Amino acid sequence: KSASNTGAQGPPGTRSPHHLAAAPHLVSTPRSPSPSSPILPGPTILTSRSTPPTPPRSSFHGVVTAAALMDPKSPDDRPEAAAPQPLEWRFAQVFGERGAGEDVQEVDIISAIEFDKSGDHLATGDRGGRVVLFERTDARGNASRTELERQDYSVPRHPEFRYKTEFQSHEPEFDYLKSLEIEEKINKIKWGQTANNALFILSTNDKTIKYWKVQDKKVKRISVMNLDTSQSADNGTTSSSSTSSSRGLPNGGSSEKSYNCANNDLPFPPGGYASLRLPVVTGQELNPVARCRRVYAHAHDYHINSISNNSDGETFISADDLRINLWNLEINSQSFNIVDVKPANMEDLTEVITCAEFHPTHCNTLAYSSSKGAIRLIDLRQSALCDNHSKLFEEHEAPGSKSFFTEIIASVSDIKFARDGRHILSRDYMTLKLWDLNMDSGPVATFQVHEHLRPKLCDLYENDSIFDKFECCLSGDGHRLATGSYRYYHYEL
Repeated sequence: KSASNTGAQGPPGTRSPHHLAAAPHLVSTPRSPSPSSPILPGPTILTSRSTPPTPPRSSFHGVVTAAALMDPKSPDDRPEAAAPQPLEWRFAQVFGERGAGEDVQEVDIISAIEFDKSGDHLATGDRGGRVVLFERTDARGNASRTELERQDYSVPRHPEFRYKTEFQSHEPEFDYLKSLEIEEKINKIKWGQTANNALFILSTNDKTIKYWKVQDKKVKRISVMNLDTSQSADNGTTSSSSTSSSRGLPNGGSSEKSYNCANNDLPFPPGGYASLRLPVVTGQELNPVARCRRVYAHAHDYHINSISNNSDGETFISADDLRINLWNLEINSQSFNIVDVKPANMEDLTEVITCAEFHPTHCNTLAYSSSKGAIRLIDLRQSALCDNHSKLFEEHEAPGSKSFFTEIIASVSDIKFARDGRHILSRDYMTLKLWDLNMDSGPVATFQVHEHLRPKLCDLYENDSIFDKFECCLSGDGHRLATGSYRYYHYEL
């Protein structure tokens, strides 16, 4: 029921990367915006493709528009660039193409999605605990020198992403102390800073955070060998040494038909080889390999709702309903509790933490939102336990406008910092709000998303749709906003 702003395609109900690479794009028709219509659990993924449709290929068409490249030529000298074909938007919750009436597997529903800062990589997580990575193929930096010389002007086109790799991030677990099943669903994915051409990713389910390193490994192909290794390929044997005590012949020959070597799976001709050929490396392939570097567990009593990397590249935070913990990426044995809103008596609990995020450039500043519609900015330099906030962003209701649903629809489900660190974007059930860090009196802009549903709040409360959570995001230049809903919304500043 949550919603996301980007999407990806791949195969339904399969773990094979070959099927995923060749999967076609669109999955189903758009959902009805009516809240009474049944909506599958999981995010609303909006996919796109250019029309007319093209044959399936190993690429991904995203919904994020690439920033225009700077053109050294003047408009008069530059040939007119052809506009990209219009995009056709469709609704999707899983990878791959779905036929009419085909069931959607619960484990294939996408539950998290995240671009890295450069926009060249995309990570998605599903309810089956799997993380799938895509990389951009149409970037100007990825083009060959010949192609760059031919392109004397930038050609506007939609970004394309191809399948890179996938790995199983989380498995289902069982907490025997609390008699609690921990599902493998990926709640959040965050990209870390790249180093030595390696990608770093934080992924979390309800209880456990994992730190992954994805790097291309060279796989060498060996050929031109005397030995026939076709029979030994099954058990992985690539070489052996003769240990026979019988009389030997030159070049590995033996006077007996029965010879003794490892597993007897590398046959030598009876007369030996006339000449010995050394193995030759005929090619090298780069295969991405994912390795789990750290596991951060047993630090949250409640479900983790957000994680965020710090700009210092060394720490990150994880938040649940009542606490925010600070971790060092290299230390998984301990964390520091920096925010704790749990009262001494749980009956006095009035609000919970819904989201937390670090400032993009100031490593000492972070913000977190609450179920009461407030956004608190805290400074880690003030104290070890940040019970007191440095700034509070909250919009007060007009007198006499309060109702039974006021606090429910005011709950902030997601917050995002702008890349410049000056603004915060927040999402509640009804609106999308943009806040200026230098002005805490109210939002600088408010976008009505669900105002047409206000007369139906009673019906939404009855079927629990009023508790749906939606995400939001800003473009890199800060000029565009996107959020999820029962239909797709995009705003331009």
